[in-house]
Amino acid sequence: MVIQYTASVQVLILSEHEVESLLTMERCIGVMGDALAALARGEVHNPLRQAIRAPGAPGLLGLMPAWRGGATPYYALKEVCVFPENPRRGLDTHLGAVILHSGETGEPLAFMNASAITAIRTAAVSAVATRLLAREDATVLAILGGGVQAKSHLRAIPFVRDIREVRTFSRSSGNVASAEEAVRGADIIVTATSSREPVLKREWVKPGAHINAVGSSIAAARELESGLVAAASLFVDRRESTVNESGDYLFALREGAITGPEHIRTELGELLTGSAAGRTSDSEITLFKSLGLAVEDLAAAAFLYEAAVAEGRGSWVEF
Repeated sequence: MVIQYTASVQVLILSEHEVESLLTMERCIGVMGDALAALARGEVHNPLRQAIRAPGAPGLLGLMPAWRGGATPYYALKEVCVFPENPRRGLDTHLGAVILHSGETGEPLAFMNASAITAIRTAAVSAVATRLLAREDATVLAILGGGVQAKSHLRAIPFVRDIREVRTFSRSSGNVASAEEAVRGADIIVTATSSREPVLKREWVKPGAHINAVGSSIAAARELESGLVAAASLFVDRRESTVNESGDYLFALREGAITGPEHIRTELGELLTGSAAGRTSDSEITLFKSLGLAVEDLAAAAFLYEAAVAEGRGSWVEF
């Protein structure tokens, strides 16, 4: 008996517009909550990301693989170039693709626009953190940064809190004159900048505020003063990622403001599964340090693939 193999498969392609229309922010907040809870239960595999920095190159290539089991298993890989100066060219800082594979056969199933997925899922995770950690009476939102993530967070946070006032500041835009003016008295603060040095000081943050620190995802950059990291109750997407990759955490550790991993209160997934507690008082400053996880990209890609198939969306190509 001769077994004939074929390498040709039909692959789904989803553009930026198709990702944005299928993965609405409201839907994505639910998808990200489920993904983080699955991580806490040990149902997914999320290795540390790998960053490739070529000598003299103006950006890096990041590789973020993940696996999810269950009734419909998947592998996924996000390959994304991060070029910090891209906004000056009118481009997103994060450009690449999320590749979804069958977890049963390994066949490639879909190629999706990574910039759109990253923009939506990152803000959706911050919304999950805000829902879990911000005071119920939080109404004033401050956003530092003027790029894709700042805009995405401006859409996301009102899904989980009744925002009545928004203050924004960046180097090139904003409705207030300074970062300090934006954050003083704010109930919820989002830092979504490309800065390598602190943009948020402890003295500006009022008791009871909640912070989503989003902009820095590498060990060599931070957005928060070490004293602020020390003063806040620190919640993370994943401990292993934080102690290896977070500049906000690592600078505070090197400067002696915190003593080690015990400063991390817990992961968001552990709050979602009920195995850990969140805010303990109205005066507590809560800090969610967002790094972004491959399992979040996998969850978004799986949702998009299944929704696109069901709704007849996207383009199919022979591969």
